[in-house]
Amino acid sequence: MKQVFNGIFRDGNRLYTVNMVPGTSVYGEKLVKKDKEYRDWEPLRSKLAAGILNGLKEIPINEKSRVLYLGASTGTTVSHCSDIASKGVIYALEFSERVFRSLIELSKRRKNIIPLLADARKPEDYYWIEEVDIIYCDIADPQETEITIRNAREFLKEGGHLMIAVKSQSIDVTKNPKQVYKEEKNKLEKAGFSVLQLVDLEPHEEKHAMILAKS
Repeated sequence: MKQVFNGIFRDGNRLYTVNMVPGTSVYGEKLVKKDKEYRDWEPLRSKLAAGILNGLKEIPINEKSRVLYLGASTGTTVSHCSDIASKGVIYALEFSERVFRSLIELSKRRKNIIPLLADARKPEDYYWIEEVDIIYCDIADPQETEITIRNAREFLKEGGHLMIAVKSQSIDVTKNPKQVYKEEKNKLEKAGFSVLQLVDLEPHEEKHAMILAKS
C-alpha cells in the first residue's frame, strides 16, 4: 500500500482511503485491513478516483482541508473526502431531498460532514459558510462552471483550488466532449483562474473530464 497523495493510497490499480469509521462501509465498498483499515475507492462510482487513476498530478485535499462540495448526492465521493480531511470539514451540498436523506445518515457517523439541502445556483442561501480551501463541483447543469465560479467568488480563499467534474452531455449534447472541455477551461481562465490540469475520465466515466484550477 503506497501513499500517492495526502491520505490517498494505491495498491496496483486500486485506490484506498483510511476508514474514518472502522468496520463500516458506505456504498458496499471492500474494506481491507493491514496496518489500518482501508476503504476501496471505486473509480466507476467516483469521478475523483477516476481522475486520480487517469493522471491527476495534484489533489489539494489534506487532513485539515475545508471543502465545499457541490452536488454531494448520496455521499460516495464525499465519504472518501471525509477520510482524507479527517480533521477538516466537508460542506456537502445537495439539491435533491430524496438523496439528501443518505447524506444526513452519513453525517451522523462522520462528524466532519455538514450536509446542506440547498441549490448551488443560490450561494446567498448558505452565505454563513466559512472560507474554504477547495470547491469541488459535480452537478448536472449547463452552467456548471459558472455556478462553480459564483461559489468561488463567495467562499474560496485566495490561492484555493477548484475541482470540476465536467459533464459534457449536460452542458451541450451537440458538441464533441473535448470541445466542451476546452470551452469550460477557457471560462475559468477568463474569470481569472489558473487551470492546472484537465484530465479525461474515460473509460471510467464516459464523456466526463476533471478540471483542476487555482484562484
